[in-house]
Amino acid sequence: MSATLNSSIANPDSTHRSNEELGQGQPAQSMVHKNYKGFVAGVFSGIAKLSVGHPFDTIKVRLQTTQKSQFEGPLDCVLQTVRNEGVRGLYKGATPPLVGWMFMDSIMLGSLTYYRRVLQQHVFTPELLRKSTPSALLPLQKSAENTTHKLPTLGHAIAGLMAGFTVSFIAAPVEHVKARLQIQYAADKRQRLYSGPIDCTKRILRAHGLIGLYHGLTATLIFRSCFFFWWGSYDLFSTYLATQTALSTPAINFWAGGLSAQVFWITSYPFDVVKQRIMTDPLGGRLGDGERMIRGWRDAGRSVWRRDGFRGYWRGFVPCFLRAFPANAMALVAFEGVMRGLPE
Repeated sequence: MSATLNSSIANPDSTHRSNEELGQGQPAQSMVHKNYKGFVAGVFSGIAKLSVGHPFDTIKVRLQTTQKSQFEGPLDCVLQTVRNEGVRGLYKGATPPLVGWMFMDSIMLGSLTYYRRVLQQHVFTPELLRKSTPSALLPLQKSAENTTHKLPTLGHAIAGLMAGFTVSFIAAPVEHVKARLQIQYAADKRQRLYSGPIDCTKRILRAHGLIGLYHGLTATLIFRSCFFFWWGSYDLFSTYLATQTALSTPAINFWAGGLSAQVFWITSYPFDVVKQRIMTDPLGGRLGDGERMIRGWRDAGRSVWRRDGFRGYWRGFVPCFLRAFPANAMALVAFEGVMRGLPE
């Protein structure tokens, strides 16, 4: 997402697909083939998303975690980074999300599909939908049941929320290491605390154990709870574009994925600022990175307010918002292309 795509924009359980395509009644061999293709395509999706989006993410993190006096704005941050560290400076911390993306995408898409299926079969059943439908609309509801039983938008949103919680346990350590690498400003590698992602991971584990590596997990769970808005809006955009335009299915996925990603960032960005403050705060102790300043999620939120006021929760939003559409759109183009190219 990704909690980057996050987060992934590939929708394995589109509103416009039948129950058979959800995996109901499919032979095991067919499902294995689908899982294989999704896993491989997810790797290329992650590479595309990272290639387009990581420079924006680096600028976002630096603006979120530094004093106002260091950078005048996003453009100044870009210029200073390239001037002092070269273009490669924009890709600092890219290895952890690149390596972790295939796992995050696989877990995100797999859990999203699973939760949708569970909600469709056991929560948002035709009987429940009938009870919650106004009497004047019952004829339309019965007509819809005769075609396909589709998961409502609320069901997609809840599935997104649950998938966000699930993938957080993979995303938290990946994003933690990435954030610490991104705020190393020294051009000379010998002056940096960490030589790379593996070194950073080892140092944190030696000094603070697994709990240290998962520093910021609570903030990650809160941030990724906004997947509720991402996947709910994805369904709304997909439904609207499918019924009101003549766009092809890939084009619908492209636009719905990009637009819903922007909805996600609008709703989640303040939580991301708090998360980054926690993940870049010194851990202290044997790590030798300074003295810990923030003691928890609430403390981090208050520190943002004390230092920068309301605007502090939106610092770095512009590069993040600009990144959301192209990064997720390119990820979907790569995903769909590889899925079509792989043998059945």
